[in-house]
Amino acid sequence: MKKLNGTGTALVTPFKANGTIDEKSLRKHVEWQIKSNIEFLVPCGSTGEAATLTRAERRRVIEIVVDQNSGRLPVVAGTGTNSTADSIEMTKDACEVGADAALLVAPYYNKPVQEGFFQHFKRVAEACDIKAVLYNVPGRTASNMLPETTLRLAEEVENIIAVKEASNILEQIMQIIKHKPNGFSVLSGEDSLTLPIITAGGDGVIAVISNEVPKEFAQMTRAALKGDLKKAREIHYKLFDLMKANFFESNPIPVKSALSMMGKIDESLRLPLTKMSKANKDKMRTVLKKLKLV
Repeated sequence: MKKLNGTGTALVTPFKANGTIDEKSLRKHVEWQIKSNIEFLVPCGSTGEAATLTRAERRRVIEIVVDQNSGRLPVVAGTGTNSTADSIEMTKDACEVGADAALLVAPYYNKPVQEGFFQHFKRVAEACDIKAVLYNVPGRTASNMLPETTLRLAEEVENIIAVKEASNILEQIMQIIKHKPNGFSVLSGEDSLTLPIITAGGDGVIAVISNEVPKEFAQMTRAALKGDLKKAREIHYKLFDLMKANFFESNPIPVKSALSMMGKIDESLRLPLTKMSKANKDKMRTVLKKLKLV
């Protein structure tokens, strides 16, 4: 697989009203993403509600995405958990159904020390014949993987090819960019920081907003990577209110609400996530109307 860059969509997992996976809507969503010229697909991440998918369901979602994609784009499948042993098994599942890489979230709840991060990711990456993307998101995991740990993994574990950095600490992200080895990608994990991270030398983003506006957001990312900052800034600020609206409540509540308003999916989530409040839904609808999405 070539170096990861550009826009990867952190795909929502559509559910039917009865809570089962809506395969038809997922296939349609994947097809729309591909035709909108994003660069790669990311099923079963935080936006895909992986935390409430069973192992069998996670494998099935990845399988559907791989099948619908038919080799057109790289598929980076979320397989990380807070258990090293479980992460290995889920990563093997992703490899078996044809994913190109695994997205490995930093272990949540356990709060490992830096050596724990290193040993966890090294063990998972080396157990499976698949590329691996680290995912640092302290707001969800309650612990921050420091740049020196990320860089150590990038240097010492051959199949670790990228990091999705959602710490929102620009100095930390720039430290990784400055010292990263050749071929290692630094991807934004925060939509609104994509432009500044790319201008600092980053390689792209794994995004929530590209579920709703894949074509436009991918254009913004490509413009930034090409150095066309005028165009990138124009699109960035056009979409800025939607970037913020997607976090009125916990992700993916707002993006699923928006996609439901757009007629793409049913507004169904897995507990403990619940549907968006009426007040926030009204604000989201206003943002979508301004962008002519509803």
